[in-house]
Amino acid sequence: MRMRASLRERRRQVIYVVPNLFTTGNLFCGLYAIIAVFGANYVKAAVAILVALIFDMLDGSSARWTKTTSQFGIEYDSLADLVSFGVAPGVLIYSWALSGYGFLGQAVVFAFVGCGALRLARYNVLTTASDNRYFLGLPIPAAAAVLASLMLLDHHILRLGQEVMPVAILGVAFALAFLMVSTIKYTKFKGVKLLAGEGFMYLVWAVLVIMLVAAAPQIALFALFAGYALSGVVMLLVGLLRRAVRSGPAAERAPGESKD
Repeated sequence: MRMRASLRERRRQVIYVVPNLFTTGNLFCGLYAIIAVFGANYVKAAVAILVALIFDMLDGSSARWTKTTSQFGIEYDSLADLVSFGVAPGVLIYSWALSGYGFLGQAVVFAFVGCGALRLARYNVLTTASDNRYFLGLPIPAAAAVLASLMLLDHHILRLGQEVMPVAILGVAFALAFLMVSTIKYTKFKGVKLLAGEGFMYLVWAVLVIMLVAAAPQIALFALFAGYALSGVVMLLVGLLRRAVRSGPAAERAPGESKD
């Protein structure tokens, strides 16, 4: 009995370590991205940030599957996320595009990193009370993925140059910083419940997305991440429009006027 209990305890400890190993991989990718920026290897830095995103998804999924979610894991994941998705993309965009803008470039980078840190802190505080269907504000990994995929898109396809691209990065980074600390809701795909018959259609869409990424990875990745960043804004505008349409007829009727 003691041997069985000991084996069971060792197995539990091994399962507990697995999510933290993925988190460590996330952290190492972020550190590698920063080191790559120091060597002006911007493509490697952007790819490392996207690989860190994969590790970030794996650590959360493995913790849920093995039922080993802990406060330690949540805090460790947030620290790794701040390095990989806050500091690393901030250093990347500053060295790649914003170093010539002096204080303005530094201010935008600080806004991105600072808002990312605030976003992570708010998530940790509200994680037990938050709606399982939505994120409150744009998740910092998604914001970092937009910047990393934009860098790859410009390097391989757009080639906008040193005059246009820095201006675009200024606007995009500032917008992402605002979205992270906003109260706009973003869908949690893990909280989406499929209705009967929808599984096959989602499988078809998944296959199409994989084909697009394989055929044109730079374009497809940026389109996916930018589309997700915009999805919350679009959902908010659609909701406001629906409310305006519903309240319109009622507001047009005079007080006491019959509906007939």
